[in-house]
Amino acid sequence: MLTNITIKNFAIVETLELEFKQGMTVVSGETGAGKSIMVDALSLCLGARTDSKVVRHGQDKADISVTFDIQSYPDVTSWLTEHDLENDEQCILRRVITKEGKSKAYINGRQSPLSDLKFIGSQLVNIHGQHEHQSLLKKDAQRQQVDEYGKLTRLADTVKAKFYDWRKLKERLANLQNQSNDQEARIQLLSYQMQELDQLALQENEIEQLEKEQAFLANIADAQHQSYQAMQVLTNDESANARNMLHYALQAASKIHPKPESLENAIDLLNESIIQVEEACASLQSYQDSLEQNPERLQEVESRLSLIYETARKHKVLPDQLLMLATNIANELALLTGDTSNLEQLKEQEEEAYQELTSLATTLTEKRIQTKEILAKEVETQIQGLGMPHARFHIDCLPLEQVSANGFEEVEFMIASNPGQPAQPIRKVASGGELSRISLGIQVVTAHTSTIPTLIFDEVDVGISGGIAEVVGRMLRAVGSRGQIFCVTHLAQVAAQGHQHLMVSKQVVDEQTSSQIQALHESERATEIARLLGGIELTEQTMAHAREMLNNVQLQ
Repeated sequence: MLTNITIKNFAIVETLELEFKQGMTVVSGETGAGKSIMVDALSLCLGARTDSKVVRHGQDKADISVTFDIQSYPDVTSWLTEHDLENDEQCILRRVITKEGKSKAYINGRQSPLSDLKFIGSQLVNIHGQHEHQSLLKKDAQRQQVDEYGKLTRLADTVKAKFYDWRKLKERLANLQNQSNDQEARIQLLSYQMQELDQLALQENEIEQLEKEQAFLANIADAQHQSYQAMQVLTNDESANARNMLHYALQAASKIHPKPESLENAIDLLNESIIQVEEACASLQSYQDSLEQNPERLQEVESRLSLIYETARKHKVLPDQLLMLATNIANELALLTGDTSNLEQLKEQEEEAYQELTSLATTLTEKRIQTKEILAKEVETQIQGLGMPHARFHIDCLPLEQVSANGFEEVEFMIASNPGQPAQPIRKVASGGELSRISLGIQVVTAHTSTIPTLIFDEVDVGISGGIAEVVGRMLRAVGSRGQIFCVTHLAQVAAQGHQHLMVSKQVVDEQTSSQIQALHESERATEIARLLGGIELTEQTMAHAREMLNNVQLQ
């Protein structure tokens, strides 16, 4: 439960620290005093949105912290432990907002994401606002009321998740089926291309080898002529050739006597040159002997190259990219032809997902039907006690044509306010006052089954007065007797039912407005109850009435 709240520089509150107890705590005060400030500050610690306007004028930041005793709530303790945020059976939530609008959130002294603050806050406090009846007109809100009352929220969330999983599979399946015709045409095209490339049977490095061979065969005649000319220069020209001239030079040099060392070196070089010329002649002769024109082979090579080049042009790639193209086509074909099995597998997955979804949705429908009967009776009893004695309230589960994210049905609250009238949706027939009573009745009923330790009712008694207000007060006191509730109210009949009473007042000091909240003693409570009954000018009669109301509560 909530044990403490500390507020600094929030709105018109300068500094405020309050200790809380179990039971029903009422909060009252004059109009404009800021009765909802505590609720607004608490909401921020529960992860509500904020802006710089909440910071008290002239201050740098607003700082709010709340402390909860969680020793009786193992789920909250487990979550804190899992996130390394445990703190001796306490949970301290803190929010700091700067005048620039920046915000920081803390859980047990450690800075945490706002989403974590919001999650843990939702496990600790449930706030029922004065405009709750407005959302009550929406079918989604009505369905959520039924699910929360029947503890079906987790099952409903599972159905929603399974629905979206199934829809994704269904969309994927539809896409594959819609693409089947185009895919088949693509497979035929690729198969034809693959067959053509297989027939080509291009080998690695074949193009390079063919181009070299083609260049060789096409230039044999020229090679023969040039090699012949080289042979002539080296050996064949009888009048002058390199070999004979080297021999003449060697003979002339050998006749020189005496022979100095430099001449010996020249003679050696001439001998080596003659040997190299002989070897060159032999190599040239061997090369010339190998040269044989082969027009048939040349035609074969050129035809093969033409086929390769033509195939490359047809597929709009370079010749040396044909092998890569064949690999890519083979891979795409394997993927596309494998899609048939993928399609069948996806069909099975979609069918299994649908069966699982419908099974869970059917279970949810059955539980909703059971829950809505119990909830409708409870709410009907409550609203009959709230000045609508002839009201008949029931909840319809309207079947849908097909399963949705919310199951097989819509939920709608129905009301017949007077005897003989058919029940109609509350959004069509209920007046503002009736909506307030219906909403309050639902909130009181659901509060009885709530597992959340602290409930806050923020002026939910708007539009209610007289004897009905006393009934409302008793309802809230009964709820508070089993836990902890806070009720912001302007009705004396409700305020008198509280186990504790807080009063909000506004003061102006040095042209600065500030709001204060103080816990009232019994005598002070009587004065505040009298003010709520009769206004600012208190009479002995209203004071006596106030004391009587408080005494009657104690005797209950």
